[in-house]
Amino acid sequence: MELFDLTGKVAVVTGSSKGIGKAIAERLADHGAKVVISSRKAEPCEQVANAINDKHGDTRAIAIPANIASKEDLQRLVDDTRATWGQIDILVCNAATNPYAGPMSGIADEQFNKILQNNVVSNHWLIQMVAPEMVARNDGAILVISSIGGLRGNAVIGAYNISKAADMQLVRNLAVEYGPHNVRVNCIAPGLIKTDFARYLWETPEILKTVTDPAPLKRIGLPDEIAGSAVYLCSPASSYVTGQTLVVDGGMTIAW
Repeated sequence: MELFDLTGKVAVVTGSSKGIGKAIAERLADHGAKVVISSRKAEPCEQVANAINDKHGDTRAIAIPANIASKEDLQRLVDDTRATWGQIDILVCNAATNPYAGPMSGIADEQFNKILQNNVVSNHWLIQMVAPEMVARNDGAILVISSIGGLRGNAVIGAYNISKAADMQLVRNLAVEYGPHNVRVNCIAPGLIKTDFARYLWETPEILKTVTDPAPLKRIGLPDEIAGSAVYLCSPASSYVTGQTLVVDGGMTIAW
């Protein structure tokens, strides 16, 4: 268990009131970490934090709502975490948005800007705020949740995929910059996961069949199946892994 022991570590997980982010926060807490639950609305964050604390019988989670589009909100998220628990050892950038589906020729500037802002620039902001203390301690783990969409073209979610490809390159660049200070930066690229965020994909029978029929495991994934990979990349078990994108997709990308 010591390979995956996160006792004494403090983790901030964005977009963690539901879906993949929630599952990651829960599993980090299971492995001993103190976790910060964060999304735009306070009440869902508090519900997740309370459930984690009830499960473990101690204060292992706190809720700090923040809008990732606001640099001021993100700075408050970082400052309030430090005020409560002293430091940040693990950062998971999970929150993302996709307000448009369709060809790139039809996307409005405001929609494209929002996708790039929330899915790329906001990750950059938050990492900028957290990385210096990790560098100073010569220890830290940063994880960005991308998508297999960043590996392929798509006529329906092209703008989203562009942002997810950018996240993969963001991780590679920052791994080079922070590696000499023992700060690891990695990425997970999930396939289709059963979340509210992707509901329109897995609730549409034609799309679901198109995705699952060629896949070796013949099904879509569950949020908790991403959480295990996140625990690995945030723990001592992956101490020699940085700058990588781990594809967790049931084999979808190898079969398409």
